[in-house]
Formats: sequence, structure tokens, C-alpha cells
Amino acid sequence: MKQLARRLGRSLAFVLPVVLVTTGTLAVTRVPWAPSGNGSGDQQQVLAASASSQTSSDAVTNPQDALRDRLLQQLNNQNPGVALDALAQAMQQQPSLTQYCTGIARDLGQAAVRKYRGDIRRAQSYARPVCDGSFAAGTLATNG
Repeated sequence: MKQLARRLGRSLAFVLPVVLVTTGTLAVTRVPWAPSGNGSGDQQQVLAASASSQTSSDAVTNPQDALRDRLLQQLNNQNPGVALDALAQAMQQQPSLTQYCTGIARDLGQAAVRKYRGDIRRAQSYARPVCDGSFAAGTLATNG
């Protein structure tokens, strides 16, 4: 009886975390700021945002654009890991910016590949579990 209980406990100890992680990941992919998968929705959102926010040259910078610019500068001056840690910290301090997290992390991934002159493996070595892995997706989406 003890052996059966021990075997059942070990099975649950393995299966339960896998189920919880899988269901948590699936829940996160259904939030409004997650990429849609086909890419066209994200591009339309970016195009619409850039068309409305760039109407005049002296327009005030949005908080997400200021954060993106600061993190890109940090990535170029230091390394992508520092920028991703700063992104995670910014998301905790300013939850209102979480809807822009995946886009910013994706831009950081693309900038990392450019910084390392196309070395995707080196850029991906800095990946962190920030914004549902969008940094890693950005490193793969770089076109040259």
C-alpha cells in the first residue's frame, strides 16, 4: 500500500506541474496583447498607432515609445540581458504598459540580432521569460 501511494505521489508530482504550466501558457496566449500568430494583426496595429501618433514633429512621446527607446539604447550600450531585465522591472512598476510588452520585447530581439550582426544564437543566449518569450520570437523574425 505504501509503495502504491508513493508511486501515485511521484506521478502526481511530475504530471501536475506540467499540466499547470501548460494551462497557464495557454491562458497567457489568449490575452489581447499576445501576438495573433498570423502577424498581420500586429502589423496593422503598429501601422495604425504610428499613423496616429506621428502627426506632428513636436508631438509628445508615448510612455511605451519612451520605454522602447530607452531599452534599445540600453541594449546597444550594454547587452540584451540588461535591457530585458529592465523591461521586466518596468512591467512590474507600470502595469498599464503590459499591453505593449510583447512588441517591445520583439523589437529588442530584432535589435539584438542586428547588434551581433546576424548571430541569432548569440542574441538568443540572452533570452529571458519576459513577455511570453517575445524576445526569442523577435530574434527569429529578423529579416537580415
